Amino acid sequence: MTPTPMTTTPDARLAIRATTPETGAPGATTTADPRDPAGAAAPGAVDPGTVGRTAAHRIPAARTGADPAVRIPVQGGPAGASADPIGTADAAPADGDTSGAPAPHDPCTHGFLPERPPVRSMIGTWTRLDAMAREAAVAPDRATALDVVKRADHAEELTALRQRVSRLSPRNAEAAAMRVAVIAVSCGWSALDPQAPAAREVANEAFLELWAAIAHRIDHDQFVALPTLALHNWAPERKPRRHIPIDQLARTEQLVPIVRWAPEGQPLSRLDRLMLAATRLEAHGIWLFRLADTLAGRAPDDSSTQTALRRLVRIQHALRAQLHSEAAELASAPATDQQRAVLGALAEQGALEPPVLQAADAVLGIGGRRLGEGRRQHLRRHLPAQHRAWLSAMDRHCAPVRTLAHRGGPDAAVYREAQESLIALRRTYTALVQTAAAPTPGPLPEAA
Repeated sequence: MTPTPMTTTPDARLAIRATTPETGAPGATTTADPRDPAGAAAPGAVDPGTVGRTAAHRIPAARTGADPAVRIPVQGGPAGASADPIGTADAAPADGDTSGAPAPHDPCTHGFLPERPPVRSMIGTWTRLDAMAREAAVAPDRATALDVVKRADHAEELTALRQRVSRLSPRNAEAAAMRVAVIAVSCGWSALDPQAPAAREVANEAFLELWAAIAHRIDHDQFVALPTLALHNWAPERKPRRHIPIDQLARTEQLVPIVRWAPEGQPLSRLDRLMLAATRLEAHGIWLFRLADTLAGRAPDDSSTQTALRRLVRIQHALRAQLHSEAAELASAPATDQQRAVLGALAEQGALEPPVLQAADAVLGIGGRRLGEGRRQHLRRHLPAQHRAWLSAMDRHCAPVRTLAHRGGPDAAVYREAQESLIALRRTYTALVQTAAAPTPGPLPEAA
């Protein structure tokens, strides 16, 4: 199905500017901080790049009463300041790196995207996991995907990988987790707990051990979901000419999947395009994270609250326009029954909710009561612990703003408009998922 066009469809790529003040790119605009009521007098200012970007990107504990242990600290440098923007320098498993989980990061810097572009290719023994994921992704049915895992088990490749998990750097552990997630959903195991005894009656035991070891390595048990399958499975088609922040890279560059759900040499499938659309949605939604941090701890009658909410509405409209721009290409892309089964399995367990929509819900408080999907924690269980902690903090700190739902006056009207724009955004995303899962005349052609 094709979503109904918007009556007002601002160009998302113009409404959400690709530049941020720290890049120094020409054309970067300055937007008034919503803490300054005068910011409301800036007509047509749709670049929220500086919204809520205080010196520390955080709400002072003295003002909000926030527990400093819950807040996400800021990194020492810009997200895009790494020496290798496409990640080739860290592509190999760092056998000498036995550090623990990655340091927490501030979502106001780059949302829930990884701090650096995902690892495009793994080397050494881990090339076998990469090859298995690619085979499983293009398998015509689950039986073929299961056979890929079975052959790897007989060759003792899964055991060899399991023994090397502790040597993975955090970034390469995330890369391995993405490939394990592709294999798990292709085999129909997405809803399994790899450490549950009952899982051994359904899935390959050696693969479950590898799965559980990687889950322990990244401290995230339920990573087989959209955030892992989308946010860690993309790369810029060409190497950027300069080092830019990760969210700007994902917004401005042509993206390609690392593990394709379509055979090499064939057009991208609907599932490929849906996952890339989710990545771009997250990159465009970075301003929403910054506004959420701005609204945290605000009194409902604060003069800047209405300004921030109006900007939140504009961002959500722009994100909706972004999804509409993805719909036509996605609808014309090929798909298979196997890929529709993957989407159905993820949707059934509530694992297709984009993190940026969960961030908006943490501010506006309207999630978890739609389509019988359960409470917010049910939807958030697929996110890393640090992201869940940030969302829980937003739940608490934005509670005063949510009291506008029970009031009258212009501030309450703006709040309700923000809620309605989020509902419309979620419906547009749901329509995109339904388009991806819709039947097509024929299957993808076989790889040459």
